[in-house]
Amino acid sequence: MATRATDSEPGVADAVSAPDAQGRPRRATRRFPRMTRDTARPEGGGRAAPGDAPAPARQWPVLAVLGVAALGLLVTALDAFRFGTILVGAALLGGAVMRWTLPDVGMLAVRSRFTDMVTYALLGGAIVLCALMAQPNAWLEFPFLDETLHFTIRT
Repeated sequence: MATRATDSEPGVADAVSAPDAQGRPRRATRRFPRMTRDTARPEGGGRAAPGDAPAPARQWPVLAVLGVAALGLLVTALDAFRFGTILVGAALLGGAVMRWTLPDVGMLAVRSRFTDMVTYALLGGAIVLCALMAQPNAWLEFPFLDETLHFTIRT
């Protein structure tokens, strides 16, 4: 709802702003505006393919990560727990690598480049590490964990 200012009265830009003493629009209410105009897109959050490409092609990085993660969940559901969870972790690690190397990754960009890379890498690494340490017949063993936890786990 915009009104025009005449020579004698200042104008109102929208329903939640009112002019101050100098005539500049100021927020008169604590409510947030209906449309946010000043939030920046994450760095690298543009399209990963040209605008005339079909929608899936524009978002291929996030679709690749989701596809590998879905494949990992399917493999896990088919009773290959270790391989499936390693695939899920590898999908997140691949997302971290894509976020680091590609200039535009579409919807894979959520926050700043550094925060996305660290988040994807830590979560992916933790999932792969847990998959490698899963019992029985762990592929990766840490001897100090056995000494640290022998009172709570061993009977």
